[in-house]
Amino acid sequence: MSLLGTDGMGAQEVGGNAGGAAPGQQVVLVTGSTGGLGRELAYRIAATGAHVIVHGRDVERGEEVVARIAEEGRGSARFIRADLASLAEVRGLAETVLTDYGRLDLLINNAGIYLDGPAERALSQDGYELRFAVNYLSHYLLTRLLLPRLVESAPSRIINVASLGQAPIDFDDVMLGEGYSATRAYGQSKLAQIMFTFDLARELEGTGVLVYALHPATYMNTAMVVQAGIAPRSTVEEGAEAVMRLVTAAGLESGGFFNGMRPAQAHEQAYDDGAREDLRALSERLTGGA
Repeated sequence: MSLLGTDGMGAQEVGGNAGGAAPGQQVVLVTGSTGGLGRELAYRIAATGAHVIVHGRDVERGEEVVARIAEEGRGSARFIRADLASLAEVRGLAETVLTDYGRLDLLINNAGIYLDGPAERALSQDGYELRFAVNYLSHYLLTRLLLPRLVESAPSRIINVASLGQAPIDFDDVMLGEGYSATRAYGQSKLAQIMFTFDLARELEGTGVLVYALHPATYMNTAMVVQAGIAPRSTVEEGAEAVMRLVTAAGLESGGFFNGMRPAQAHEQAYDDGAREDLRALSERLTGGA
């Protein structure tokens, strides 16, 4: 069974699969897949027969996800630990994937922090505002590093889990040294993901790699939301349905932003060519490039 909305026959493996995927088996990386939406996506994707690279910081939780997938007996999985607050660890994650897998059919950039992050301004291991670093910069770098393998494996897809909660990027104070709020930090990191999606879709036109961004659902019933004392408005299952639609849909134009199942309009800055160019230059400078 092909996971993507294609016949799945386009991928050409360029090396072995020391990571545990069988020959011809589709390979998927889901960041932040030890809990919440990411975990549900890992289970659903594995159920199609794919090999899922489970990512997170907690080894015990990661191995639990892998064990459950093994028990289900349809797909397969492997856990790789990496802290996205460290660009060095992001590079290590990418290196492991590139070394151990000859193909990569799907990358879901799902990991992120908001309610579970610090209320006060905090910095990543590289000295960058923490939410911008974890939610955006880490995934920018990871995607850039894995892009050659995704192109080689086409037809393939990249899905960025963003949000309707967006805030414009102040390029004079991206790290929010003045007027910090966790909501603002989260909002600009999510807008940056959407801007990256638009840019990447244009860059990859004609390669067979499709790129999408979405707000999966609002305040899903995750442990993070419940522990924050917020009444859930939706379920993880609803969010997963929205993401899986982008995974499996055929004939869906690359570069779209969605609110659940519906096409949506992002913040106006996302459509500003100059702002996206500024973000691209900033991202290259802060991450050191691929």
